[in-house]
Amino acid sequence: MKKGFMSFGIIAVVILFVFSWIMGSYNDLVNSDQNVQTSWSEVEVQYQRRISLIPNFASVTESYMKHEETVFKDIADARTKYAGASTPNAKIDATNGLEGALSRLLIVMENYPNLKADGQIVRLTDELAGTENRIQIARSRYNTVAGDYNKQVRSFPGNIVAKFFDFDKKELYASTPGAEDAPVIKMDIGSTK
Repeated sequence: MKKGFMSFGIIAVVILFVFSWIMGSYNDLVNSDQNVQTSWSEVEVQYQRRISLIPNFASVTESYMKHEETVFKDIADARTKYAGASTPNAKIDATNGLEGALSRLLIVMENYPNLKADGQIVRLTDELAGTENRIQIARSRYNTVAGDYNKQVRSFPGNIVAKFFDFDKKELYASTPGAEDAPVIKMDIGSTK
C-alpha cells in the first residue's frame, strides 16, 4: 500500500513538474510574441509618419518639377500599396517601393537649384531624414526582439511547446537587394544658383 502511494506521489510530482514547465514555456513564448508585435507596431508608426510626410514633400516639389510625373506616380502608387497592405511582409514590400521612389525623387531634385534653396523643402527634407533615422532604429529593435523570439521558438526544449501551440518563427526585416549601394545625393542647401 505504501509502495502504491509512493508511486502515485512520484507520478503526481512528475506531472506537476511537466505541467509547470509547459506553462512557463508557453507564457514565455506569449510574452516574446507580444514583444515582437509591439516592436512591429513601432515600425509601423514610423512608416505611417513617413507616409504622412510624403504628400507635403511631393506637393512642394511637384510645382518645381512638373515634367517629372513618373517619380510622383511611383510615390503615389507606393503609398496606395502600403495603405492596402495587411501583413508585415506586404508592408515591408510597399515601404521598399516607397523608399526607391523617394530616392529617385531626391536624385532628380539635384537638377533643380531653386528647389534646393526653398525653405519649406529644407524643413521637409530634414523632417524626412529624421523619420528615416527613426525607421532604422525601429527596424533594428524589431529585428532584435524577433530574433530573440525566434531563438525561443527554435531552441530545445522550447521548440516542443512552440510547435504544440503553433508559435511560428517571425520574419526579420531584411534590406532589399542593392540597398548596400546607397545613392549619392548632393544637395547644396546653402546655394541659390
